[in-house]
Order: sequence, then structure tokens, then C-alpha cells
Amino acid sequence: MEANIAIPSDSKGTWSGGGVKPFGASYGKMMMWFFIVSDALTFSGFLAAYGLTRFKFIDSWPIADEVFTHFPGLHGVHAPMYYVALMTFILIVSSVTMVLAVDAGHQKKQSKVAWYMFATIVFGIIFVGSQAWEWKNFINGSYGAVKTTDGKILQFVKDGHQIALSDFVVGERTDGRVQHKRENGLWFEGEGTIANYSVAQVQEAYKANQDVLIRSELIDPATKQKIIFSREDGALRLAKAKLVVEGANLHVNEYGNSIFADFFFFITGFHGFHVLSGIILNIIIFINVILGTYERRGHYEMVEKVGLYWHFVDLVWVFVFTFFYLV
Repeated sequence: MEANIAIPSDSKGTWSGGGVKPFGASYGKMMMWFFIVSDALTFSGFLAAYGLTRFKFIDSWPIADEVFTHFPGLHGVHAPMYYVALMTFILIVSSVTMVLAVDAGHQKKQSKVAWYMFATIVFGIIFVGSQAWEWKNFINGSYGAVKTTDGKILQFVKDGHQIALSDFVVGERTDGRVQHKRENGLWFEGEGTIANYSVAQVQEAYKANQDVLIRSELIDPATKQKIIFSREDGALRLAKAKLVVEGANLHVNEYGNSIFADFFFFITGFHGFHVLSGIILNIIIFINVILGTYERRGHYEMVEKVGLYWHFVDLVWVFVFTFFYLV
């Protein structure tokens, strides 16, 4: 006896028959969910690596409140985490406008979909621009420090607060050192921007300013603050200085452990790339909304699919914000 197996007819494709769609989702939405899950695993791996590395170097890890202190238009004002919090709020608001765009699409209200999509794009551009601004300040630095021959970072404090090199070092660089460029040396050799001050200048300025102290990159486990040395101990450590550090890059970091900068550039840059990609997708969908493409199709599913991606990007930032700035 042969078993007869009923196969549902599907003249429009294997994904369009009634009851065949998993969870009632279209093929495109399922593929978007597959991408989101795989990308979530990627970000999870990055953040897990960051967490393990931070735990390993917890005694020299930079303090976020001392690194991210800038706010546009408030030069010289100590505003720890304020602008990063504002960036996070802007990205969360963009998720709200995206939800409203998807809801307007379900109601087939073309003009509302267009306006909410436009608002989402604007908020996304503001966020990416703000992230670039944060990168600029992180790279340029806030205070400056010196690196010793044993790889330690030494910072300078006065009255218990960190101060910039420019606050006590006077004059221009005294060793006559200029940045090597193609025009003034071998064409195949180059270097990054050199510091504004020489090591000898910083050492002399420290001797001349008795109220300036030196602190280590290391954190005292008891006080959760960086260790401040006496004048004599600071002078001994400063005598080992080999490099003046201003800002952060992939090789050195004025705020502390250089691995922090490596993770910061990679993870926030990877997330920024996702946001930029989302903005481009939103612009394409926005143009199609204006042209009436989805009105003719009879549905706004593309808005919903790009909305899933945008919400994922926002959710990832919540974790990045927590790991880098809050914890």
C-alpha cells in the first residue's frame, strides 16, 4: 500500500502558501531576523572580549568620567558623560519615530510615513555626527600625559584635579623637533603629529611648579581613584619619561591603558558603520515612500523590515553605552 502525502499547492512560490510562512512572517522579514541574530552574536563576542580584557587590566583601565568630558559649545567646562547621554537619547527617540513610521504604514498613511522616516534619518545623522565629534576629542585628547620607559602613563594634578600640560608648561617646544613630512625628509618615511611639548620641557615645568603633582594610571582598589604620588616620588618617575602623549590612538593613550582605545575605536566604529548603513537604507526607503512605490504595492513591509534593523542598531548601542560609559 502506498501512502498518499498531500502537498499544498503553491503557485506563487514556496514561501507564499497559506500556513507555510513561519510565524506568519514573510521571507524578507525572516531573512532580516536571521541577519539580526547573527549580527547580535558578533556584537556579543566583541563586548565579551572587551569585558574580559577590562577585567584583566582593571587596575589601569581609564575612568569614563575623565575621558568623555566634552560638550559642544562649553569649552573648558567639565561635563562628564552629558553629551554621550544626549547622543543616546537622540538615538532612542529615532526608534520612536521609526515605530510611528511603521504604524503609519500599517494604516497606509503615506505622508505620515514620509515625515516619520525623515525624522528618523535626521536623528540618525545627528547621532553619527556626534559620534565623529566624540572620536575627534578622544583622538586629540584633553590634558596630555607622559609615557615612561617602562610603559606607564603619568598624568598631572593640582588641588586634587587633573590638569592639562598647557596649564603649567609654558612656551613652545624647545628642542627644535618638527614633524617629519615628505617635504622635509625621506619621501617614504612619515610620522604622526608630534606633541606640543618635549619631555625636557615637561620635566622642567614640573620642577618649577611645586603645587603640581603626578598621578599614576593605576587605580587604588580601596578608593577607586588613581594613585597620586608625592613630589619626590613623582620626580623619580618623571625622570623615566620618554614620550609626551596628547590624545589617544592605536599605539598610545593619554587616559591609561592603550587597549581601551583599541576597543573603543573598533566597537564604536563598527556600530557607527551600522548606523550609517541604516541611514542609507532609510533614505532609500524614504525616497520610495515619496514616489508612492509602496502605495502601489498595497503594503509598507519594507518600512517594517528596515525598522527591525534600526531597532536592533539602537538596542546594540544601549549595550555599548553601558559597557564603555557606565560600568
